[in-house]
Amino acid sequence: MNTANQVGIRGPPDFNSKPVLVFWETTRACLLSCKHCRASAIRTALPGELSKEEGFGLLDQISGFGSPSPVVILTGGDPLMRSDIFELTEYAKGLGIKFALSPAVSEKLTHEMLMKLRDSGATSISVSLDGSDKATHDSIRQVDGTFDRTIEVIRDSVNMGLGIQVNTTVMKRNLHELPEILHLIKGLGVRVWEVFFLIKVGRGTEVDDISQEEYESVCNFLYDASRYGVVVRTVEAPFIRRVAKTRLLNGNYWKEGLYDKFNSELTRLEGEPTQDSTIAPRGTLDGDGIVFVAYDGTVYPGGFIPVAIGNVRSGNLVNIYRENKLMKDIRSRNISGFCGKCDLNKICGGSRARAYAATGDPLASDDACVYEKLTKC
Repeated sequence: MNTANQVGIRGPPDFNSKPVLVFWETTRACLLSCKHCRASAIRTALPGELSKEEGFGLLDQISGFGSPSPVVILTGGDPLMRSDIFELTEYAKGLGIKFALSPAVSEKLTHEMLMKLRDSGATSISVSLDGSDKATHDSIRQVDGTFDRTIEVIRDSVNMGLGIQVNTTVMKRNLHELPEILHLIKGLGVRVWEVFFLIKVGRGTEVDDISQEEYESVCNFLYDASRYGVVVRTVEAPFIRRVAKTRLLNGNYWKEGLYDKFNSELTRLEGEPTQDSTIAPRGTLDGDGIVFVAYDGTVYPGGFIPVAIGNVRSGNLVNIYRENKLMKDIRSRNISGFCGKCDLNKICGGSRARAYAATGDPLASDDACVYEKLTKC
């Protein structure tokens, strides 16, 4: 194993010319009403949604980044609420753009729809699972039966060969269920688990977040979880790369009680880990390898940072991504506070969305990271 490469000593990849992922919020419409929804989605489309022709134009702009183009994640709301969604995917495919979808697990996501998604050329879909049982998950999703439907969708997708990723948002309500969630999805054949860390936007402002120490415990648990053959990714917790580097070089440094419980439960459920961690040593950050296009064409560094940097109706996404000052500042780590002077900010950089939610400044320090305390010990 190449330790230097594993821990990211060579530094981050260069995302100055183009992102890896373009998230397109195709609509705000959704049949669910999840407690932590970033978009505060509603049942009908909002005025100003990009038309089909404007969607084609956006895809043309994405193609302008050059080959290979960024992967487009069609999200929402629920992209299946758009009647033209498969015309859009067909156009993307014609341009050679790879795409994935993030549909809501509603009555629209039937077996037939999953087959259509598979046959459309989607590289994968992602579905949310926020609890290890129906009591937790359905209370968060606020629609009875969503847990059972989600399990059915996962099984169906695995059986038909449609790539599927499970997303879980960490909050006080489900924190202690994380080992059971991993055990559940691993048993279902899921091989990619993306764990979202709460940002206080949309309906998420009403949800209880976790503490610094709990963030560190979860990230150490996720490092352990990534050694069981599941690809583990995080959203708005880039400091997991600092955790992975520290664990790889120095072993198990974190002894906080919650982590000990996680570790014991994971070992009980899955036995001792036998594989290398799947945590990527280098990765993206909002504005650095990622860009978000809202339903009305407004461009943001990421889906959780409500700081507009342009609009694809009046500008070109390639130029916005490459030339916007905020995007350049993020990519160069022109950040204030501890995140700005941290010796690991090239592989991490802190959550720009959490910094904005806490201070109104997307270039401020991320207050969820415990590393400043650790360096003073």
